[in-house]
Amino acid sequence: MAGAIEPPQPQLPRRPRIAVTLGDPSGIGPELIAKLLSNPANCQRADIVLLADETEFQSARADAGGVDVAISPGAAGPNRIQVLDDNSAGRYLSTQGEVSKASGARSIHQLKRALKLVQADEVDAIVFAPLNKSSLKLAGMTEEDELRWFANQLDFKSITSEINIAGPLWTARVTSHIGIEEVAQRITKVSTLRAIELLHRLRWESGIESPRLGVCALNPHSGENGAFGRQEIDHIRPAVEAARESGINVQGPFPCDTIFIKRQHFDGIVTMYHDQGQIAMKLLSFDGGVTVQGGLPIPVATPAHGTAFDIAGKNLAAVTSTQNAFDIAVTMVERRILKESRLVSDVMPVKTGPFPKTTLVEIISTSCC
Repeated sequence: MAGAIEPPQPQLPRRPRIAVTLGDPSGIGPELIAKLLSNPANCQRADIVLLADETEFQSARADAGGVDVAISPGAAGPNRIQVLDDNSAGRYLSTQGEVSKASGARSIHQLKRALKLVQADEVDAIVFAPLNKSSLKLAGMTEEDELRWFANQLDFKSITSEINIAGPLWTARVTSHIGIEEVAQRITKVSTLRAIELLHRLRWESGIESPRLGVCALNPHSGENGAFGRQEIDHIRPAVEAARESGINVQGPFPCDTIFIKRQHFDGIVTMYHDQGQIAMKLLSFDGGVTVQGGLPIPVATPAHGTAFDIAGKNLAAVTSTQNAFDIAVTMVERRILKESRLVSDVMPVKTGPFPKTTLVEIISTSCC
């Protein structure tokens, strides 16, 4: 039996343009970016602009085993990257493998340059190598995480959420980088519904016409009908019901200790707090995970792992997550270019229900211990 023939994909009217930064210079980021840019297939997919001094990038290539990267004397293109050297590295002297104000300041400097390119409509997305929050704080970053920093820099007031990706599964969070004692009070119907709507939109933008979403409970055993807390009754379940009424294919809340076992039933899962989803996602794909700064007006992606100071400069860092982050950023830009050109629908469908009832709810709605 012959296989199904996929319809031809529309031709992009222009190439995606991606700004790339080295991340924290004291960590594995420079090595990872050197490895990423040494792959000629990446230049075939997008015009790549690297924000780094040439001296920094030479050192990064050496740390990556002496990889070769084709650099254009002019604009980026299908065979070469462009390096935007502002000769500023000497102002940020840091030591490999150490937290420092200088490393944080260097990271922020290059991210600000990338945002200026976005605001000037010279690039479509940003991919940055891992950052170190302690160094960023020393350098003056007051926001709780990079996502809030990006939103403030862009004066963006709408809903955002870190989106974590492991293979085909995406997760969003209702709360993120806050102390665990603050989580329960921030779980409301409104905050949960906004996280559901954002994840639905991003999965639709990534090409899934009717994303299947699941929502985690906050409390053990999904609250056990109020015995272990009422967030599920008062906030999470009403948010799920409201989302379904608006046309989103979503189920829950489900206990977080079982929902990821049945992850094949979902394109995305909404979690209530940072580690509730991150533990599962890193077990699923520690070496390939990606974080997208979800909700921002531009795609911003980064590897889901940290700066790994212990192996910095030793040519031991795996490029898998960085490559995945680049691929996701390019895909999101391609989708946006097609929508802007009206080659695909620019209107997200609503009222896609009623949704089929499955035994999934019965399977994972309770847990035994």
